[in-house]
Formats: sequence, structure tokens, C-alpha cells
Amino acid sequence: MGNLVRRRSTTMSPVPSMMLFSFISFLAILKSEAQDQLNFVYHECNNHFGNFTPAGVYGSNLNTLLSKVYSHEEIDNGYYNFSYGQNPNKAYAIGFCRGDVKPDKCRRCLDKSAVLLRERCPLQKEAIAWFDACMLRYTNHSIFGVMVTQPNNILCNTNNVSTKVLEQFDQAVDDLLSKLSNMTVDGGGSRRNSEFFAEGDAPVQSSNTTIYALLQCTPDISKQNCTECLQSALSEISTFCDGKMGGQYLGPSCSVRYETYLFFEPIVDAPAPAPQPATDQVTTPIGEEKRNPSRTIIAIVVPMVVVIVLLAIMYNYLGARRRRRNKPIQNEGEGDDDEGELANDIKTDDQLLQFDFATIKFATNDFSDANKLGQGGFGIVYKGTLSDGQEIAIKRLSINSNQGETEFKNEILLTGRLQHRNLVRLLGFCFARRERLLIYEFVPNKSLDYFIFDPNKRVNLNWEIRYKIIRGIARGLLYLHEDSRLNVVHRDLKTSNILLDGELNPKISDFGMARLFEINQTEASTTTIVGTFGYMAPEYIKHGQFSIKSDVFSFGVMILEIVCGQRNSQIRDSEENAQDLLSFVRKLIVQQIKFSTFKKFHYNCFIFNRAIFLQAWNNWRGGTVSNIVDPTLKDYSWDEIRRCIHIGLLCVQEDIADRPTMNTVLLMLHSSSFPLAEPSEPAFLMRRKSSLPMIMLSGSEQYSEVTRSSDSGSQYAQGSSIVKTPTTEPYPR
Repeated sequence: MGNLVRRRSTTMSPVPSMMLFSFISFLAILKSEAQDQLNFVYHECNNHFGNFTPAGVYGSNLNTLLSKVYSHEEIDNGYYNFSYGQNPNKAYAIGFCRGDVKPDKCRRCLDKSAVLLRERCPLQKEAIAWFDACMLRYTNHSIFGVMVTQPNNILCNTNNVSTKVLEQFDQAVDDLLSKLSNMTVDGGGSRRNSEFFAEGDAPVQSSNTTIYALLQCTPDISKQNCTECLQSALSEISTFCDGKMGGQYLGPSCSVRYETYLFFEPIVDAPAPAPQPATDQVTTPIGEEKRNPSRTIIAIVVPMVVVIVLLAIMYNYLGARRRRRNKPIQNEGEGDDDEGELANDIKTDDQLLQFDFATIKFATNDFSDANKLGQGGFGIVYKGTLSDGQEIAIKRLSINSNQGETEFKNEILLTGRLQHRNLVRLLGFCFARRERLLIYEFVPNKSLDYFIFDPNKRVNLNWEIRYKIIRGIARGLLYLHEDSRLNVVHRDLKTSNILLDGELNPKISDFGMARLFEINQTEASTTTIVGTFGYMAPEYIKHGQFSIKSDVFSFGVMILEIVCGQRNSQIRDSEENAQDLLSFVRKLIVQQIKFSTFKKFHYNCFIFNRAIFLQAWNNWRGGTVSNIVDPTLKDYSWDEIRRCIHIGLLCVQEDIADRPTMNTVLLMLHSSSFPLAEPSEPAFLMRRKSSLPMIMLSGSEQYSEVTRSSDSGSQYAQGSSIVKTPTTEPYPR
């Protein structure tokens, strides 16, 4: 994808052999622990079979059933089928591990799944969870021997196959998956002690790529059912992951996965037994060693020397690699002291590439205007095409923006470690002298605001698509808040930061303002308010306090915007006159400058969030919710529309404690039977004279920066520094 340029270190430090041995042993332990890590993939709570009370009979049976998961002997075979209690309150469970997973890891995975499901689905009688190594499913009816294809989850590798080998790649994938599908059903697909399991690999012609694949069915279903399940899985994965370098289908009865790297545990062949000595072989007489002491010395010393040398070489290699990762990362011929300091600030992992500037310059045709996708407050976004045909998006940060430098570091440190189907993927970065560039996957359908606020374009987003977008954003936020390795608050959620891929699936973007939370941390504060008016929570504007509930507030605003088809930036300074928020702010600024150029002043918060909140709230109370639904919507589910407006109002409540978490929001969206609380009055704020933090205007230069903002955005300045946050075009900031 690009040229990764790093300096090499060749210094070798002598280390005693015992230290080397301890060091290598420690590395082996770390590697083993890394391979043993359990990665959560997806879960779903099914409300179709109703809810239960934890203190009831079914709740007690389910707890007893799940508590035995770890200790049950059947798990040794990678499959667990058990039930507990008497009908109609009997609980049933199926636990199933990947065929290459060892028994101990299988037990831990199923145990972790049980804990997760009891937390995420506390009231549902049926639920399912997938980790990368196992699946656990429980319900209140018999599921043994029953093949089902729902619910399922499909994940696609975000890397695209090069167009040069796309045909050969697709052919290799089809051939390998078809072959392994037959082997899964007929047997002989693996030397492991697992039924209905096959694994294998195949080369891609005209390339150095190898495809690895794994297919599996639960052993309780018939061969015919296994065939049908795999056929359905292969059909879906080929549709959704076409042109991608990997794909995964997870279902209750079968699973399929293929990648261009080895993701399963390989089988290590046992060494062949040593040949038996021939009967006529001449043997060494007893006592020969005493007559040949040099042979004994050589036999002992030479292997020891070889082992020590190998350990020293390995230590030197690992040490050089570690030092190389900690050294400044520079483009050859372009580095300077500032580059070294920046590189030391950016502790990247091996998943991100550092592109050289020449590669990006070529990919964008020297940053041609024809390749320009959009412009934000911190720079311009271009479309680029790498030499292998891969399309990318490049954010070229403003050279003179201090905030851009901060965003550059923040994006690399956070986004590089986040991977989810509803998040835009950061591929790499580039810095050369004063250039700061971020390289992302290319998302073809621009941003949500490009469609939803255009009277002509939003007709392309029917209710089914909009509902899918709402749920996708919710899944991405849940990943940020709870399911990722990090706990992240985005702080700048808005429709222009929601990109749409080729199938109009949403992808959250722009993590330049995101903040990392420590475990168990619930709230943080800042003295610099950044974000976009209309989406910022009241506690953030007034006190600089933010939390995951700040993102929930922004999500609620977006739900209402998606349903209504209008921005939350329309305000009314009288009952007759409505105007854009930024225009109103500009008018206040102009009036203030006329009286005192250097005077500090406060905004009264009545300008915030009135239009869409007021309409939604008044129509909700009046029972006329249909009045605010986008008139371009046809053939929609009225229950889903009303429920989304209800959820949106719950998310924008003024009291933080009243707002739901994203986990609860997803339950509300996926289950029509999940009870919804009555919303309280939204955070209009215009009723109060609480003021924003102080704003300083120090002359016409700063005012000219305000007037250069886009019409749909706003900016906020604190002290003597201005932090611009305009709403942007297709690719945000």
C-alpha cells in the first residue's frame, strides 16, 4: 500500500547466555498469551421468545445451566449441549468451539461468553454470542439438531484485492471454499478430532498471496442441514465481501472464514520415529568414550555454542527491532529534529503503514483539484489511487494549524487501534517536513449529511436504509464505548462525520477530537470546548464535562435529523423568523464588534438546539409525531418511526443519568417489545441565562476567520485561541 521507511540499527550487545535464555522464554510466554487471547465479535439478544424475571424459575435454571459451562466434561470435544429444569421453564444451551481451539481455551471462551450474555441480555430468554474462538447460545426451547441461519453476522476484511489479480483471487477463493465445503460434510477435511470441520489453503495464481480458510458446522445437525447452512453462508459472504481480502460468516449452525493470513492454529506434525538400528550394525564397545574424550567434549560443546550463537542473533534482532520502533520514523532525505520529536510522540503499531510523501503525491496526481473530495476545518481530503489499484482517501492537514497537529497524533494513537465494520479504517500516515497526512480506506458514498439534508438526494434513502444507518451508528458507538480494547468518547458525532460505503452502511469517522477513557472512568472535563453546535450536550457546553453520555446526546440528535430530514441548526429568534444558527451567531458577533473590538462577552444559550427538539417534543406530547416525519419517506414502518423518535428524545434529555447507554439503545432498536421510558423535556437551554465559557475577539483577523467558516457549521473560541469546527463536506476534517 505504500513504502514503509525506517532506519535500521546494527548495534549488537553481548548478553550472558542465561539472560538470553530467560529473555527468549519470556517472549515465548508472551506469544503464547497473545495467541490465547479471546476476542469478542458480536452478540444478539432475541426478544421473540419473551423476557424473564431474574428471580423466577427460568432465571434460576438458566443461571444453573450457565454456571456449569466451564466444568462440563463434554466441552473437551469442542461441543456442549445441555439443558436444565422442567418445561415450560427449562433452559437449553449449545456451546461450540472452533475445531482448532484447545479444550482449556474453549472452556474459557464459553465461560466468558456466558458472563457477557448475562450482562448484555439480562432479561431475554434467548441470546447468542460469538467470540473468535467459540459460540454460545441459550434459549427456552429445544434447539438440539435444529439448523437455523438467523441471527447471523458477516464481517469483511477492509482491505481490497488488487484489481490486477482480482479475477484470480476470486477464483481461488471460490475453488477453496467449494472444496472445503464438500470436505466439511463428507469428512476428511481435517486431521483434528472434530466432526463437520475443514481447513485448508490455496495459492492465488500470478501473485505471492495464499488464501487460508476454515469451515465448520455444529455436530448436532445432519449432513444435509450442514450442506444447506454452508451454501447459505457462502452465498452471503460472497455477496457482502466481494473484492475484499477476507470475510467471515457467523451463524448459529455453521461458520465460514477466509483470510490472506493464517488465522487458525496449524497442525504440527509429530516428528518421525528414529530408525531402529540394523541387527548387523557395528556398535561402539562399552568404554569407548573413555578412550576418546575429545569426541565427548565436541559432542557437548558444539551444540552449546550453536545454541548460544542462535540466541544471541535472535536477541540482537529483537532488540534492533525494538530500537527501530522507538527511533524517529523519517522519510529518507526529508527528516529533521521536529520529525523525530513527532515520531517519538506517535507510538504506532505494525498495523499502520508510514507512507512516503512521493507515494501520496503520485496517488493524488500531485493533490489535483480533480481528486478533491472535501474540505474541513483542519485541511483538505483527496481521493488517491495506489500503484496496485487500491483506492484511498488522504486527509492533508493544514500546515499552519496547531489543532491539526494535535488531531494528527490523536487519529494515529486512537484510530489505528480500532477496527469495526461501522468505523472508518485508518490505513496509515505520512509526515515530511511540514506535511501531515492521514490515509484512510476510501468510502465511495460521501457522508450522511450529503444525502439527508438535500431535498432531492434524500429520496434515495428510504426508511429501510435509514433504519439500517441508525442501527449501524449505534453498533459503532457501542464498540467505542464498551467493546473495543480502548474506551473512547468521540466528542464530535454529527451527520457529516458518518460516511456511507458502497452498500450505504454507515462508518463513523474523524477521531481527531476523541478522548480515551480509563477503565471505570465515567466522566472527564476540559477547558477547551470543541465540537459542533447542535450536537454538543449541554453539560459539555456549560461546564466542559463529557462522557459516553455526551456521545449518546449527539446520537439522539442524529436520529431526529434522519427521521425528520432536517438539520438541528435552525433557530427562531421570534415566532415568525427562522434562521440558520451560524448566521445568528455572526449577527451577534457583528453587533458586539461595533461596540467594542476587544471586549469579552458571553452568549446566552437560548440559541441552542431549538428547532428540531421543539418540533419533536411538542408533536410527541400532542400525539402528532407524524407531522415531523420526512415527507419524502414512503412505505415505512410507522412503529419503527415512532420508536426511533422516542429513542431520540430519550437520548437528548438534559439529565445525564436519564439518557440510556448505547447498549440499551441497541436493545431498544432491535426489540419492539423492549419497554421504553417516558422521555423528559429535552435540553433546549434557551430557557436559561447560563452562559458559555468566555469568548475573546481580538480584531478583524479573528473575525475574518469566523466569516470563512462553512454555512452549516460553527466555531468556538476560548481565551485567545480559536478552535474551528465547521461542518464539512464528504470527508470530515
